[in-house]
Parts: sequence; structure tokens; C-alpha cells
Amino acid sequence: MYDSLPVPFGLKCQDKFSEVASSSNFTFVGNVEIGKDLPLELLTRNYDAILFAYGAATDRKLGIPNEDDIKGIYSARAFVGWYNGLPEYANLAPELDSSEDVVIIGQGNVALDVARTLLTNVDTLKKTDMTDQALAALARSKVRRVRVVGRRGPMQASFTIKEVRELTRLPSVAFLPVDRNLLPEDISKLPRTAKRLTQLLIDGSSVPMSDAQKSCALQYFLSPRAFVSSQGDSSRLGSVEFLNTKVSESNPFDASARVIPTENRTSISTSLAFRSIGYKSEALPGMDKIGVHFDKQKQIISNDYSGRIVSPAGNSFDSQVMYGMYCAGWVKRGPTGVIANTMEDSFATADALVDDWRGGAPFLGGGDGWDAIKNDIVAKGTRPVSWEDWLRIDVAERARGKLKGKEREKFTTVKQMLQVLE
Repeated sequence: MYDSLPVPFGLKCQDKFSEVASSSNFTFVGNVEIGKDLPLELLTRNYDAILFAYGAATDRKLGIPNEDDIKGIYSARAFVGWYNGLPEYANLAPELDSSEDVVIIGQGNVALDVARTLLTNVDTLKKTDMTDQALAALARSKVRRVRVVGRRGPMQASFTIKEVRELTRLPSVAFLPVDRNLLPEDISKLPRTAKRLTQLLIDGSSVPMSDAQKSCALQYFLSPRAFVSSQGDSSRLGSVEFLNTKVSESNPFDASARVIPTENRTSISTSLAFRSIGYKSEALPGMDKIGVHFDKQKQIISNDYSGRIVSPAGNSFDSQVMYGMYCAGWVKRGPTGVIANTMEDSFATADALVDDWRGGAPFLGGGDGWDAIKNDIVAKGTRPVSWEDWLRIDVAERARGKLKGKEREKFTTVKQMLQVLE
């Protein structure tokens, strides 16, 4: 398994990953970027099969005025990566002391993760493996009020019960209940999951505004139109301008209901905003050279939805299948769903690969895998990181954390990680 970072693991899969990594049939190769450090053509010549599972690494943008031109506007993805210690975001330095009010645009789980982090007492966060630089910035934070804004209604929002429940249970934080008119009058007829989520939105939190130190509100039917610079400093954010929307369907509580713009506008004053409207996948360098088609419109690798990569050429479906080439996760189906969905999706791809192998499908050329490739990689000046190397980094991070009373203190640069191995 190749990874561009020296360290493994993704979303909450550490135990299972470690179990797999202990197998003598598994090889982890970290700090190697496919398409840059290692050409894809080299992989096809040395493996029987390749499975692409690199997710959606690019942030979607709003495409509205001043999005990239004024200070105070951040990607939620970058912010989460920053406080989790990802090297590419180590220098983000969000100015959390610049505003008491925050606007988060988007109502998915990542948006609620950002809201929860901004509103959680920093002493609680110190017990996690959040980086020291993030904890220091959050300790200086002046954020008191967070608005999580969506262009559709509460019945169309994409967050899940767990994330909402965690927000409602934050000590000294008032989670304001949703306007009752935006929810069905009789929620008992809703499906079980929708009913539980709707009840959470109705109840809000047990902390009244009069006793709260901070607050969180979900606002609906607002479509962002422009970031407006501050009157006192044109280089900084002063407000976000929205166009009010309304449901176009006869049933406003339909989960798939669309919205249309109205003539009304709303402006929310803030000098700190986060964009959280999803991610997108991109093709890896050299994919075209090995015949892998990346669908730019769908932003996925073309596949048969079971995980087999297909070529757009050919008249029959069977002739399009590129046996030995597979994909899984968001690069297979798009950036939707939660961890359980991605797990099921990955199992389906693994089943397809095994079925093809057992059925005698014509796979790639085969070869000696990493043993045949590593000398070329090292000769280019790249320092590959093995599973054993990672375990040394892991021990060092845990030791750093122990000195501070936490599980680990992560290294936030690749250079720091590699220094452990010298």
C-alpha cells in the first residue's frame, strides 16, 4: 500500500489497519507520491492488480466574489487538517482571535466538526491528540457565536445524528432549536432516523442562552453570493452576503427537495468564515498513459460501480473492463456517505477483485512488486517509510505526548517525521 504521507491511517480505522499491517503479505510504503515519486507505468509493470483508493483530496469552492482575495476565509477541510496535524496544513494559522462571530457555509458533518471544535472548551481538547499549535490558537480564540448556514432546509441537510447530538451536549454552549415552522408538524410519521434527528433539532440543548458562554445556531435557506470586505480594512472579511431561497417542490419536507432563489437578501456580519461544501477527486498524474479514464464531470474514475475500472472505448460492456484495475471509496462513487458506506463500498471492490482472480481474468503483467521498484525510488532521493519505520515514529509521538499528559503529540512536518528515522 502506497501513501504520500510517512504515516498511515484514515478515519477511525487504526485498529483494523494495524491488524492488516501485521500480515507478512502486506507492505506499507509511505512518503511516496504516486505519479510524482513513482510513475504509474512502473506499477503496472510490477503488479498483478492496482486498486485506487485515494479519496477526494481537493476542496470544492463557492465561486463567489472575494473568496480568494480577502483574509478571514478558510476551507473547513484545511482547518480540520490543521488541528489534526496534517503537514500540508501546518502553516494555516487561522486567526481565531479576530472575531466573536463565525459563519460556516455548508451543513455536512465536517461543518459541524468545525463548529464543535470552535465551541469546545480548550481544556477538553487538551486531552485529545490535537496538536499543540492548534491548542494554542484555540486557547486564544475569541469565538463565541457560530452560525452553520445551508442553502436548503433542515429536512435536506446532510449532517447525521451523532454530530448534532455532540453539539447539543457541549457544556456552557446553547444549541439553539430550529424554527418549528421549518419542520413537519407531526414527526411521528417520519422514518426512525429522520425522526430522531428532527427531535434533536426541535429540542436544542439544555443550556439556556442566559447561562451560556457560547452558542451555535443552524440557519437555512441562505445561498452565499459574495464575501464582502470590511469597511475599516478592505483586505479583511467584514460580512457574507446571502440570497434567500425557498423550496420549489410542493412538499418542503422531502429530503431530496430542491430550492430556488428569491429576491430577498441577507447579510451576516463576521470577520471569520469557513467554507464546507464538499470535496472533489482529481486524476493522478499519468493515469491517461496507462489507459485509466477519469470522468471530469462526475469527478470519479470510470468504473462499473462494483469497483472494476472501465475504459470508455469499446462497444460491449465486457470489452470495456480493465481487469487488474480497481477503485474504491470516494474516487469510485464520489464524496458522499459516512464511514460505514465507504467500508461497504470497499468490501464490494475487494469482492470484485477476488472474483476476477478466481475466474481467471487477464490481470496485469505481474512482477516483484515493491522489491523491483524501491531501488529506483531511493535513487531519486525519496526516503520511503516502511511499517517498521512508522512504528518508530509512533513511539516518538507517544513519548512527546506523555510529557504533556496526552495520548500523543503529532509531528506536523514530514521533515520532523523523517528525522526520527535518522
